[in-house]
Amino acid sequence: MPPLVVESWTWYGVVASVTLARFVSRTLLFGTMKKLQIDDWIMTFAFSVYTTFMVSINIVANANSNLFPPGFDINGLTAREISDREYGSKMVLVVEECQCVTIWAAKACLLIMYYRLTIALKENIVVKILAAYVAFGFVFMEIFYLGVWCRPFRDYWAVPTTNIQCNAATNHLITNAVFNISSDVAMLTMALQMLIRSRLPIRRKLILSGIFGLGIFVILAAVLNKYYSFSQPFGSLWTFWYVRESSTALLVANLPFTWTLLRRIFNLRAFDSSSTSSHQLHSQQTPRARRFTAAVRREDPNGARRTSERSEGSDESAGSSGSATLQARNHDKANNSLSLKDHNVYGKADREALASDS
Repeated sequence: MPPLVVESWTWYGVVASVTLARFVSRTLLFGTMKKLQIDDWIMTFAFSVYTTFMVSINIVANANSNLFPPGFDINGLTAREISDREYGSKMVLVVEECQCVTIWAAKACLLIMYYRLTIALKENIVVKILAAYVAFGFVFMEIFYLGVWCRPFRDYWAVPTTNIQCNAATNHLITNAVFNISSDVAMLTMALQMLIRSRLPIRRKLILSGIFGLGIFVILAAVLNKYYSFSQPFGSLWTFWYVRESSTALLVANLPFTWTLLRRIFNLRAFDSSSTSSHQLHSQQTPRARRFTAAVRREDPNGARRTSERSEGSDESAGSSGSATLQARNHDKANNSLSLKDHNVYGKADREALASDS
């Protein structure tokens, strides 16, 4: 069995498993698939395109195209060979498009996650700028690839073609490399600096750093697939690195969303804490939420103290007067309602984290 077949479908099995785990985990978190969010549907589309990519690249690995090696006698081609090369050239176009869409869809999912994580932070504006750059890069690349570099468009599979941009796609590969690698570096830098500056426990920082650290391999794969595309255009090494880049990009975009399922399967404790103390709950809140909590405590310090005593299971709290107990219960109920539902106090990322740990 050809090496690419073994490696590509092994990657596909891993990515399919993690993607399925993402959707099961999100369904468990929200209670129904109807509440899945925009990035979940983008990932559905991305995985569909990724499936097409995997099928197509295995066809391309065993097909010829309109890119001929030096000294090749084109006049010796039969009608059947020309037809086969036209088909192979069309499949190269499909592979390139599927790979671009898969990579940029994964970027979109990650940027949506970054947006939610920074909804109440100053880094949010940086996320928006980066998202605009990623979107611009994709639109620019697609316009030039499909409408500028190779004209007429059918020359992408013409045998032979006199336009090197139609068979070697040099300009497109350079454009792709510039926007793809630069945006990957920016996103990886942003993710790691947010983790370093966050107040998350060291264990969660290490786990998330490991997940996003896979982005380093994504960048390496992007560099190597372009290197082999230019240095060995008639070889097959570039196909291996296309598979590795696309697969790892989807893993990075899906792994952070699988924790709810892992907790259910392995009976794990909350990902960000070893207990549910008020200090750890406070560390999950946005700055606005922390200011709100502080204001509540200033207005009713006794009620906050009674709430703390109740959460610690204090016997003294259980023996307090009926009115004090009712007040503490109402205070608990109000806090829970705010922490899970109030859009004006907690950001979406906070509510999801609290809901998953409840």
